[in-house]
Amino acid sequence: MARPIFQHLLLATERTEFDAGAERLALALARRNDQTLGIVMPLAFNAEFEAVAPALAERADREAAAKLDRLRAQAREAGVEIDLAVRHGDEPCAEIVDDARERGADLIVIRRRGRRSFLAQLMVGEMVGKVVANAPCSVLIVPRDAALWQRRVLVAFEPDAQGQRLAALATALAAEAGIPLTAVCVLSSGMPRSVAEAQLGDLKRAAAGAGVQADTEVLEGAPAERILDAARRTGADLIVMGVRGLAHAGRAKVGRVAHEVAGRFDGALVLASSAPR
Repeated sequence: MARPIFQHLLLATERTEFDAGAERLALALARRNDQTLGIVMPLAFNAEFEAVAPALAERADREAAAKLDRLRAQAREAGVEIDLAVRHGDEPCAEIVDDARERGADLIVIRRRGRRSFLAQLMVGEMVGKVVANAPCSVLIVPRDAALWQRRVLVAFEPDAQGQRLAALATALAAEAGIPLTAVCVLSSGMPRSVAEAQLGDLKRAAAGAGVQADTEVLEGAPAERILDAARRTGADLIVMGVRGLAHAGRAKVGRVAHEVAGRFDGALVLASSAPR
């Protein structure tokens, strides 16, 4: 079996109904690559509360244990070995990030959020946003109804060094799954089309060398809209982007474009670490 692209998977779950997609996809990914799946379940810890109401704290721990028993059974049924940890802390996002660092995880799998909203920024939960902003690795965001990709990978990038890494990652993911790839470059202000076309040409040649059928396209306009439209047109069920989306998206650790795509895309989304792999 070829070496998996992501060597150390970490599923972050609170075992709510909205975690179901992330749990299902993480188990499927681990099973496909014959990997042990790390799992972290963050539990809110408040020392004052636990001192005043220890019975309620114990009840919360019992409920968490029951949820994890069901997850263990789900993993056994899928034939996946798991390495499970429960972490107590004031900030669930910090516990997830710390656990990822301690394990040396290279991919965190996490839900998108709870209920959908007409505002894209409300469709990615606050905890998830903080995890993405502070994670030491790439993050796979999974809506409740999403499944392991099997139709097409779409990668969106700008023609720079990060774009080259994103292209290589997306090509590898498409090759691993045995599915085609679409690569899009959304032109920012002042970017020559020729530069974008040159990098897309390089990607297409590299993809062919890896046995991946690749289509490329230069797009103009609002980046998130153009990326989402391309995903719909091509039937992509996995998007690969940088953590900050596109370079001109602003100074936020999670760029506006990446945030909006994450909130509105119905498939899985890899927000890749900016560090070279």
